[in-house]
Amino acid sequence: MVVLLPAVLHPKKSAFTMAPPKLTLPLLLSLLALMTSSAAAVADDGDGLTHIHLYVHETYTGPNATAAAVLQSPLGANSSFGSIGVVDDELRAGPDRASPLLGRYQAVFFGTSLQVGAGYLSSVTLVFTAGDYAGSTLSLQGPVLGFAGTIERAIVGGTGRFRLARGYMLFKMISKPTPETDVNEVHLFVLMHHGKY
Repeated sequence: MVVLLPAVLHPKKSAFTMAPPKLTLPLLLSLLALMTSSAAAVADDGDGLTHIHLYVHETYTGPNATAAAVLQSPLGANSSFGSIGVVDDELRAGPDRASPLLGRYQAVFFGTSLQVGAGYLSSVTLVFTAGDYAGSTLSLQGPVLGFAGTIERAIVGGTGRFRLARGYMLFKMISKPTPETDVNEVHLFVLMHHGKY
C-alpha cells in the first residue's frame, strides 16, 4: 500500500508525493488500527442476520381443521373484498407431519381487493413453543396477492429473543399430502437486536 500525502504545489512537481519512509510505517499502522476498530464496532453492534427454516402444516376441513373462513365477501363468491379468514397452523421443523412441533402459525386474513380474485392483507404471529426460540414470537404483516408461487411478508417485530426484530419471510406451498392439507416451506431472514433492554 502506498500512502500519499499532500505536497506544496510546485509548478514542475505533482500535487502528491510519496510519504517519507519514516512516516509510512506509523501511517500504515494508524490506518490499520482505524479499519480494525470500525470493523469490530460493526461486528459488536448486536445486529445480525439470522436465517430460520421452518414448515407450516395446514388442515382445511374436518375435526382437526386449522383454517377457517369467518366471513364471506358481501360482494359474492367471485370476490375476496370484505372476507375474513383465520388460521392456527402447526409450525414444524420439517415437511413430515411427524417432525418436531416448534409452535403455531397464527394469522388473520382480510380481503382487501375489489378486483376479481384473491387480494388479502395478512397479519401473522409465529408463536414458538419449543426449540431454540421457545417463549418468543415473531410478528409479520403483508399482502397476499394470490396463493401461487412465493409470498413475501415483512417482519415487523417480535417478543422474547425477537425483541426489535425486523426482516422478511418467504412462504411457499410445497405439497398437498391429502386434499384437506398442505405443507408450506418458510424461510425467515431476521435482523435481531442482541443488546440489553
